[in-house]
Amino acid sequence: MRCPFCQHPNHRVLESRVTEAGQSIRRRRDCLNCQRRFTTYERIEFLPITVLKQNGDRECFDRSKLLRGIVQACHKTGISTVRLEALVDEIESELQQRTSREVTSLEIGELVLHHLKSLSEVAYVRFASVYRQFQSIRDFVDTLEDLAQRSSPAATDIAAETINDYEFTHS
Repeated sequence: MRCPFCQHPNHRVLESRVTEAGQSIRRRRDCLNCQRRFTTYERIEFLPITVLKQNGDRECFDRSKLLRGIVQACHKTGISTVRLEALVDEIESELQQRTSREVTSLEIGELVLHHLKSLSEVAYVRFASVYRQFQSIRDFVDTLEDLAQRSSPAATDIAAETINDYEFTHS
């Protein structure tokens, strides 16, 4: 491995620790040439997962792309980055445990929604609006009604009242 700053091949490991629920090792390194520090991760190499997109294209599963989408949905919800990375770990682990090495983008989206529903309703609606390509307010209302029905009876009453108020004022 080469230093990312000066490309020198020699460095020393300062610290190693297990991360991502035992799925990887984080190593802090010091370049012997430029003395700058950098971090590397060692992960178990899984068989690649191919994602079949809605337009028919195929691409390799990209963990960082999934994390970016979830981070955007969870923006300003107070959910820690560590928790979001753990969520991506859970989803990736579920995909790796499947016998098929090919998964549709729709299946990945549904997995994300399943996990976000219990984590944050706001993030759930944000992610659903992009993933399901909401075209109108009605799409949001339908999703909110669905969420409210799965929540407590009081939440259902509040959601119905809010929706009725919205429809009355915007008719």
